[in-house]
Amino acid sequence: MKFEPGYLKLYNSGELLKRVQQLEALLKECTVCPWNCGINRFESKSGVCRSGWLPGISSICDHHGEEPVLSGSRGSGTVFFGGCNLRCVFCQNYQISQDYKYYSQLQKDFKTIAKEIVDLQNEYGVHNINFVSPSHFAPQMARIIYEAAKMGLRIPIVYNSNAYDSLQTLRLLDGIVDIYLPDLKYADDSYAKKYSSAKNYVQISRAAIKEMFRQVGLLRTDKQGIAQKGLIVRHLILPNDLAGTEENLTWLANALSPDVTVGLMSQYYPAHKARGYPLISRGITYSEYTRAVQALEKLAMHNGLTQHMESPEFYRPDFLNEKHPFKR
Repeated sequence: MKFEPGYLKLYNSGELLKRVQQLEALLKECTVCPWNCGINRFESKSGVCRSGWLPGISSICDHHGEEPVLSGSRGSGTVFFGGCNLRCVFCQNYQISQDYKYYSQLQKDFKTIAKEIVDLQNEYGVHNINFVSPSHFAPQMARIIYEAAKMGLRIPIVYNSNAYDSLQTLRLLDGIVDIYLPDLKYADDSYAKKYSSAKNYVQISRAAIKEMFRQVGLLRTDKQGIAQKGLIVRHLILPNDLAGTEENLTWLANALSPDVTVGLMSQYYPAHKARGYPLISRGITYSEYTRAVQALEKLAMHNGLTQHMESPEFYRPDFLNEKHPFKR
């Protein structure tokens, strides 16, 4: 049977528009993400994410550097939102996540964005549409999907987030998102506060990931090994084990399933402000990388996707490159 993305079923039944309207209602006294700033985002940008109604879009491109199940041979159609609801001092995308003067000038209307992602599908043959940093723009993302569905979008939707997501918002996305791709950043709230300015990150991220798993389950692929539906949890190995790798993997195995797909990332490098923080001012060592891989093996988590130690050299985007942030 041919795979049909969930949002098409909702679109054809009329439910997708209802969900879009319910999500947009959250913006009036914003409760879209766990900060619950309470501002009217139709009129103001004074919340933590400093984002209003129209989404800031820094890049829409075919991205070939995601996990192989997402990038495949034709790339992942990636939409990079500007702004973020976290403030990671080591953010590799800091140009668009934390430079307000830059990303505040990148607003686009919904139909323009929708047309661009449909063009990625039709002209490049990308395997999916991958929304990066959507936690503070989930209603706008849903509106884009609705407009794109009217234009003929028919490939899976990827929700690529930092896992600092609201359960209320995620429940309204049930059936709209086909593939959840959250980061699981920390196992210790004190590190989450120090390095990402996040409160209660462990509890919030774990609850969010459990809800994502409830919606989409284990990863399913087509005959070519390309993801169609399911959960992939990313975990970035940090120097000095500040990410709590084994503790997080143990939680995933016990709370979800040892069969959950985990992307173990070795691409850390001290970007943005990281050199000012001694414990994260260097890349990871080979022994730190090895211990993380061994933790996967110890827990019998056989669906691990591991990067090579050379990965940091391949994950240095430049969002000031207007043509493509990953091409030099």
